[in-house]
Amino acid sequence: MRTSPSAPSPTPSPAPAPAFSAVSAALSAALSAALLVLLAVLVPLSALSAWVDLEIDDTDRYVAAVSPLSSDPAVQATVTDLVTEEAMRQIDLGPLQDTVQEFLHETVRSFTTTEAFRNAWDTANRAAHRAVQAALDGDSGQAVTIDLAPVIDQVKQDLVRDGVPFADRIPVERTEITLLGPGQADELRDTFRWLRYCSIWPAVATLVLLVLVVGIATVRGGLRAGLWATAVVGAGFVLGAIVLRVLVAIGRGRVLDEVPGGDRDAAAAVVDALTASLRTTVWWVLGAGAVLLVGAVLARVLLRRGKAPADVR
Repeated sequence: MRTSPSAPSPTPSPAPAPAFSAVSAALSAALSAALLVLLAVLVPLSALSAWVDLEIDDTDRYVAAVSPLSSDPAVQATVTDLVTEEAMRQIDLGPLQDTVQEFLHETVRSFTTTEAFRNAWDTANRAAHRAVQAALDGDSGQAVTIDLAPVIDQVKQDLVRDGVPFADRIPVERTEITLLGPGQADELRDTFRWLRYCSIWPAVATLVLLVLVVGIATVRGGLRAGLWATAVVGAGFVLGAIVLRVLVAIGRGRVLDEVPGGDRDAAAAVVDALTASLRTTVWWVLGAGAVLLVGAVLARVLLRRGKAPADVR
């Protein structure tokens, strides 16, 4: 009796190729790096374009930002010196010149602590905002300044009312604190126009991108992949916040490069007031990024520990 040959046993399916795992890891690393770079660009771009649109282009917000500087010692000292020098340039009182100058200097210094000065300061900055817009919209460089004529006019009125003999001879002329030199205005004009054109859309695009990245990663790769994407987003926020802070610092230095030495302290105070919202944004984005990064990493660790007993069984 002939025995039939036995059927060949099925060959075991090959194990996943190590090369595929390596390619997948490399692709994931590349995508993470690309997302980090993209966020490092989008975060500062979003903050700067929204800042130009919501603060620099809005007169009321601009004035509100610099209004508290009426109590800043550097601003008060600069205004006192400029107003006194401009007034005394037009007054010749012979041997009494130094005495009168000292009296006027003290009078102006005292005036800078009053409500009238705060109102005059706001009036001057409302006009200065028009100069800012003209410099950013114009075709040729022109300095951005704060005209102290409203302050001089108010000081003159107070002195005349108090019966000071020479007060009516004080000229009310344009006296300026330089905020931005003409060369710097030329350099910044194209940048501001581009940021103004972008408006708030980079911020909207950033939020949409984050939702899509985390959502797609979670749907396709599960919770662990979603948490990894969240961690990368958090790291991107931290990196973008650092880039934004560096850009603010560099911009501050460049803006003040052409400011005359006598105006530098006051101009620096104005620049710092106008960029205060950007520095606040840096801390908010940095904090949000740190929370996302640390939270996602901790969640992945806890998830891995939670699955360990099941893997043993």
